[in-house]
Amino acid sequence: MSALPREELRGLFLFEHLSEDQLDWIAANAVLEEYESDSTVISEGAEATCFYVLLNGAIRMTRLVSGTEVETNRSDQRGAYFGATQFFVHQENEHTYNATVRALSDVTFLTLPSKEFSFEFRRWFPMATHLLEGMYLGWRNSDTVIGSRRRLLALGELSAGLTHELNNPAAAAVRATSALRERVAGMRHKLAFLAKKDIDPELLYQLIDVQERLVKQVAQAEKLSAMQQADREDEITGWFEDRGIDQGWDLADIYVRAGLTTADLDNVLEQVGDTFIDGAVRWLAYALETEMLMGEIEDSTTRISALVGKAKQYSQMDRAPHQWVDVHDGLDSTLVMLAGKIGDGVRVVKEYDRSLPKIPAYPAELNQVWTNVIDNALGAMQGEGTLTLRTWGQNDQVRVEIGDTGPGIPADIKQRIFEPFFTTKPVGEGTGLGLDISWKIVVERHQGDLRVESEPGNTRFEVCLPTVEQASL
Repeated sequence: MSALPREELRGLFLFEHLSEDQLDWIAANAVLEEYESDSTVISEGAEATCFYVLLNGAIRMTRLVSGTEVETNRSDQRGAYFGATQFFVHQENEHTYNATVRALSDVTFLTLPSKEFSFEFRRWFPMATHLLEGMYLGWRNSDTVIGSRRRLLALGELSAGLTHELNNPAAAAVRATSALRERVAGMRHKLAFLAKKDIDPELLYQLIDVQERLVKQVAQAEKLSAMQQADREDEITGWFEDRGIDQGWDLADIYVRAGLTTADLDNVLEQVGDTFIDGAVRWLAYALETEMLMGEIEDSTTRISALVGKAKQYSQMDRAPHQWVDVHDGLDSTLVMLAGKIGDGVRVVKEYDRSLPKIPAYPAELNQVWTNVIDNALGAMQGEGTLTLRTWGQNDQVRVEIGDTGPGIPADIKQRIFEPFFTTKPVGEGTGLGLDISWKIVVERHQGDLRVESEPGNTRFEVCLPTVEQASL
């Protein structure tokens, strides 16, 4: 198929300033290629033989990351280019495509052979080629170093936040397990003690029946105030003293926490009688405390499981890179990961509109945005203040606002906060890339908007995300 005429080539932004001779070379060496929807145009890792320019249709670009295909770009812009884009760089090894491109619809490309194009490009623009080559190699080297550093920092934040949150429930489960072992041993001892007293089998059956009924009440135990708990402990302690049961104050705490009253103890006495009441209430105390310890272990392990789930949600492990997501899930998981930085002096306020629809997004990247903005807010407040997260819908967009009560952003700095490498943090504490990356993720990747309003005591970052699929996601 013949290439485009000179006039149509000049209409593509890549070629609009080429000379007549240069356009003639493009026209003579270019080839038009057509692909059907869902077909693969180029494959990552294959030899990079062609430079592609999109003339019509839509494409999606993906890369393999740790064995998982990650979508990096979509486009339907006429003149968008891909393929052998580093054709001007001298390398000892052959160039390979660094991504896979597939057609989202029927598409047409103008293609140029990379080796021939490289030779002509160097002849047309010798100084520009040297500058581009130097810039590319410098960027690649610095990106490798900074990227590795940022990944280590992100991993450190993730592990620190998760460790901080897992510590309390894990320690509680260990303590409860240790205490449970002691209580189970005590139950065996008390059961043997009752057996030595030649207890009537029917009476033992009744005692076990009472135990089962009382244990079931533990889950429904009402929460008491300190005063209510003290009063009820006094009542139960008095009940024990009236019946000659020693150290009744130790048992009273267990019965109160289990939600029992003197009426329940009267029922026990009615079932077992005065002869066995001492051994019975002690055995029942072990049974009740065992149930409460098992409940504590269940609660702790459930919290651990939930935290691990939040960590997986935050990292998007085992999930598709692009999906329909609820922004609140990402915000909540980010708060969990940053819990170690939030501290007791910061009050977190959530004003969520839970009726908001799911949005098409790259959730792992959005989590990076929430992390950068929330981390900056916490740094500005220096351990004291209010962090506010608010969501609402407006004009086919989901809006997310993250506010803090820090000192605010000065007007002269506000205009530069989204610039790469610009930071107000001391040397060594910030790369100046957090908000720049956030801007690119929101604006370029999701076709949204990122804004900031600030005055002393009230800084608000607003993220606007579309609720419908965007062709250039």
